[in-house]
Amino acid sequence: MWTFLSILAIGALAVSFWLRKNAIWGGATIGLFIGLAIALFKGFHFYIFQRAIIIGALVGFGAEALGLLADYLKSKND
Repeated sequence: MWTFLSILAIGALAVSFWLRKNAIWGGATIGLFIGLAIALFKGFHFYIFQRAIIIGALVGFGAEALGLLADYLKSKND
């Protein structure tokens, strides 16, 4: 499962890199800092660090998708 989620997160980061910087990169950055903080207090395990970045990127992807959906619905109602 984590392998699939990491491929999805890396794919979202790669696609968003060429389009524009957006919530996906912000989520990954926040995940990086949260993962680093957790890893420092719990003992540094790379899987904690990796999973926090993956979750952050996917949350950013969800935020970006909701923003695109809102723009679509707004233009459809006008």
